[in-house]
Amino acid sequence: MLYDKVFYEDREIENERLELTDKGSLYFLGANVTFKKCTLVLKVSARNLLIDEGTRFIDCTFEVKQELKNHQQWVFASLKGCRFKGRLSGCDFGYWPDYSDRAEHGSIEDCDFTEARLDGCRFHGGHTDTLRLPRWPCFTFLDPVGRAPELRGVKWPGSFGEIVVDNLHTHPSSTQALTYDASSAARRFETTPEELRAVIEKFDCIVS
Repeated sequence: MLYDKVFYEDREIENERLELTDKGSLYFLGANVTFKKCTLVLKVSARNLLIDEGTRFIDCTFEVKQELKNHQQWVFASLKGCRFKGRLSGCDFGYWPDYSDRAEHGSIEDCDFTEARLDGCRFHGGHTDTLRLPRWPCFTFLDPVGRAPELRGVKWPGSFGEIVVDNLHTHPSSTQALTYDASSAARRFETTPEELRAVIEKFDCIVS
């Protein structure tokens, strides 16, 4: 399939609504582009959305109309004061320089995910305390690598403990927070949201 290529680069874009929804297009965000107070409507897969190093988003809103899966390229961008809406799974945000030499300038701060549904999404580097994370049925492990021994010390329902909790220590050391959607997790790990919540409420390092 031949894709149309749409480039946003070497300029500042302010107060615009950008529809990134054509599945026949590849959208290149960057390099050296700043989006300020823009609304970006996303309805394409991760392979159609390419974010380059040095891309900056300031006070932008992302309306995710189609679940965005396994998109790590957020770590190339600087995100400040942005709002996310919709479903995202397996995505990474923030400062994760070990991911790529192009990720040295990635950052995230003062962003709002309360209208998003996150599942298996990680936040790297500092400034996690400035984020507004989604509440139940989403829940977030804070410092999952450092708190892994404590979290392994209790019985988790279904296969969630064996598959997720027992492997928290394997996440990159830069991982400051890890968010799951209880409804999706319950289906995958043979349990229920209620059973998960009963264990989650025992820990002050889990936000729900």
